Amino acid sequence: MDTFTARLEGAWEWCSAAIEEAQEGRWVRDGVERQVTADIRAATNALHGGRPAPFTEDAWHVRIGRVANWAGVIRLAARAGGWELQPVVGQSPTHPAGMAELLSGIYAVGEQGEIWATQLRQRRLPPRNEIAQAEGFLTGPGSIEDLELFFYD
Repeated sequence: MDTFTARLEGAWEWCSAAIEEAQEGRWVRDGVERQVTADIRAATNALHGGRPAPFTEDAWHVRIGRVANWAGVIRLAARAGGWELQPVVGQSPTHPAGMAELLSGIYAVGEQGEIWATQLRQRRLPPRNEIAQAEGFLTGPGSIEDLELFFYD
């Protein structure tokens, strides 16, 4: 079942698999992968001013938009590099994991933001704990925002 919890768990599993491959030296990013990672970071600047997630003082549309923004950025990154995004819910990442798995994991959370954006237009708010978890996955210490720190290349 595709629930937020399943998406988030899948996202962590897929991203962790790729990061582990890189840290163990089984995946060394090439120049395109390094540039795409840098571009993702630039395009997804959360503009949170160093505040830690969750961003409860921000309006719902800002919080949801911040998460949803990742989906479009990841789709563009995948197209640019020729990587195919895979669904992560109920699936295990392929091994060796690399850029496609990393992007797929991140995309699962960004795509949830797009779902929330649609629901917001229908005046339905996401559960507070879910948006806080999505924000924590994407921004702050040890999050995808710090992705570059996980690579030693």
